[in-house]
Amino acid sequence: MANPYTEHDQTLPPEQHPAPEPYYVPEASAWPIVGAVALFLIAMGAGATVGNLFGGQGPWLLLGGVGLLLIMLAGWFRDVIHESMGGLYSQQMDRSFRQGMSWFIFSEVMFFAAFFGALFYVRMIAVPWLGGAGNNEMTQAVLWPEFIAHWPLVKTPAGGETQAMGPLGLPLYNTLILLTSSVTIHIAHTALEQGNRPRLTLFLLLTVLLGSLFVYLQGVEYIHAYRDMGLTLDAGTYGNTFFMLTGFHGLHVTLGTVILFIIWLRVLRGHFTPEKHFAFQAGAWYWHFVDVVWLGLFVFVYIL
Repeated sequence: MANPYTEHDQTLPPEQHPAPEPYYVPEASAWPIVGAVALFLIAMGAGATVGNLFGGQGPWLLLGGVGLLLIMLAGWFRDVIHESMGGLYSQQMDRSFRQGMSWFIFSEVMFFAAFFGALFYVRMIAVPWLGGAGNNEMTQAVLWPEFIAHWPLVKTPAGGETQAMGPLGLPLYNTLILLTSSVTIHIAHTALEQGNRPRLTLFLLLTVLLGSLFVYLQGVEYIHAYRDMGLTLDAGTYGNTFFMLTGFHGLHVTLGTVILFIIWLRVLRGHFTPEKHFAFQAGAWYWHFVDVVWLGLFVFVYIL
């Protein structure tokens, strides 16, 4: 079968052959290495902050990494927007963007699958085993004689105690907020396809505000956990899994909110048409993904 991108219909005379589809090759960019350095600083800063390393300079490393990441996002987005609005992208580039975004979301699915897998391993295997299940009474007697196999674990091997975060209150409010934001982003997408820009602008802004409210309430929840409940990152395996899962999800919501805010600014400038709006569509895909992940978190971390 002939390749439509490399071969012409041999039954047509040469003068009727369609022009080959243009393919834009971007110039070399420094933004990927800038992003890598930013993520390295974030990882080092977060670890140093939790472990109180580098003479208490961890928060500054973390802040510097976040700032550098925002600079990278702004610069890279600017370049891509200029290329897109300059008419440099072809249908092949659009297909490449779709494939790239699909693989990126798949990698994010695997990322959270690893953390959910760790949670399930602890709850279904490690905790029962440490409690003496499977003829391991001697193991329990040696490692932790007074251990009671019950989840969530509110006692640590060092003797500390914490409290479990229940599903009611802020977690439930945040669930309703994200579910509502899925509706508003869908309405905005439908409005874009219908050419209704006032509705598009309104509901996209509502989505951004709902995402910002989610991040704010999660910060309030963390302050309450640390100050009032004794639930910290080093509060045993329950504290580890709780903050790792909800924290990384909150980071994804923050990034999604930034992306949608940039899309909203582009909408105000008249970008996107009902036929060409993949940047908006990619942001919507990402937002629906973080919503689905939160539903899993709410069920397996807060309820069960």
